[in-house]
Amino acid sequence: MSKEDEMLAELKKIREAVEKAPPQAPPKGLWNEFKDFLSKYKILGLAIAFVLGLYLGTLVQSLVTGFVMPLIGLALPGLGNLADATFEVNNQIFAYGGFISALITFIIVAFIAFIVVKVAKKWKID
Repeated sequence: MSKEDEMLAELKKIREAVEKAPPQAPPKGLWNEFKDFLSKYKILGLAIAFVLGLYLGTLVQSLVTGFVMPLIGLALPGLGNLADATFEVNNQIFAYGGFISALITFIIVAFIAFIVVKVAKKWKID
């Protein structure tokens, strides 16, 4: 074997060592497939985020209805408790106070989510 053939054989060995390994075979069995599904799509993290978001929304709704809306009602004389504000047209009652309460709640929850995402990006969390 010539020196060039030896070098070519050595280069082939190096190339094989450096190339990517073949992809792993999919897991076998229902339990292993389920675990792979959970880790691949991060389902548990999504579920936890959903539950925490749900309770955060409930907490903020309570804060807005119990504290913020009465404070707004105090600041604007004659409104009383703004969360219960209604008006009537042709025997139809329009409860706009509940809508205002839901809107304020949404804005607060959206702002908190914005802050959480901003902090996560700063900390380089995916």
